[in-house]
Amino acid sequence: MDKRTRRAVLEAKKSARPELKTAEEWVRFNYHETFDEHSFASVNDNVERIDANKCSEEEFIEKFEKPGIPCVIVNGQDNWQALKKWTPEHVKRNKILEDFEIPKYFQDDLFQYAGEKRRPPYRWFVIGPSRSGTGIHIDPLGTSAWNSLVFGHKRWCMFPRMTPRELVKPMVGEGGKQRDEAITWFTHVYPRTRSPDWPPECRPLNPLFHFVCDRLDSSEVPRKQFFVPGGWWHVVLNLDRRVAITQNFCSVTNFPIVWHKTVRGRPKLSRKWYAALKKARSDLCAIADTVDLSKSTNVQSDSSSSDSSSSSTSTSDSEGSCSGCGDCSGDSADEEKQRGKRCEPKDHDRRTKRRKVSHMGMRADSPPPPPTTYKEEIVEIRNGHMTNGGELADKKMMER
Repeated sequence: MDKRTRRAVLEAKKSARPELKTAEEWVRFNYHETFDEHSFASVNDNVERIDANKCSEEEFIEKFEKPGIPCVIVNGQDNWQALKKWTPEHVKRNKILEDFEIPKYFQDDLFQYAGEKRRPPYRWFVIGPSRSGTGIHIDPLGTSAWNSLVFGHKRWCMFPRMTPRELVKPMVGEGGKQRDEAITWFTHVYPRTRSPDWPPECRPLNPLFHFVCDRLDSSEVPRKQFFVPGGWWHVVLNLDRRVAITQNFCSVTNFPIVWHKTVRGRPKLSRKWYAALKKARSDLCAIADTVDLSKSTNVQSDSSSSDSSSSSTSTSDSEGSCSGCGDCSGDSADEEKQRGKRCEPKDHDRRTKRRKVSHMGMRADSPPPPPTTYKEEIVEIRNGHMTNGGELADKKMMER
């Protein structure tokens, strides 16, 4: 590793995880020796599959999007250039939008009317090595999401909308400063989900994604995408190197829920969004006018911090999370009026989709020790370009 790369890695680690101040803290739990990620490769995959060549958009809406049921979609990305071009070592950052297409079921993008600069972060390029992942969370503002795997294996675990937060979050003391890591969740919480005492109505879905071949151009491997309805808790663990693209969306189907949560959590954004919709989509304004903001959506939201109890109940609608990109989302209009005040790290929900870059625990004057945990690189895409840290996304994830 040359000095420039080493320095970039150290700066990324310091920025993403300032609480881990020494190399020893990066290897404290010895996961590189004690955690067997391959043990999670065998799973009772209980998520329904659909074929994009056979299931129509109307059928998808009625069967999955309206009732809020996750599903795996096969043959939905057969024509993607990303399948040939993207690898963990190489992605052309300036042409990334040319390499994939939004799946046919998710063409609605109602936040586009708010404007590209004003809308919440919504689209990310994700790359990570073995044992990296995303901790347990719910996507913000009631949005749904689609996730397309381009390379590698990843293990999901999902929980229905009514699942209480305290049931799926790691307990105090589990994982220490690594409490919000996916590897901590699969070490401590996942075994509890397999217990006979786990509430049957909160049993998880366990999809396993895989796309592995030598040159990423094998036509024999099904191309898989995943639909994540709003309000579902989900956690993802990478079993090896993986590359993926993911996007949150607001459609006509989930608009009432997203509007409810945007008004309560992002009042300033909601007003500007409404004004834009009034010009471009007056039919949606009519729907917005009928939403009763005094009632619960029954779709819970993640909390604004790891120790917050604002959304600990299954029907909480507070939107206290922060996007992590400088666009803070308070749960009241008063917070939004504090212009120029950015959230402090402790106020960020570490599980919202903010860019996180973590590599290996190492000192500048010594060879890097084996990593215990990784975070995957999550880089937002705006106007066809990777934002803030895109240069790091061009570098391969160093696993040595």
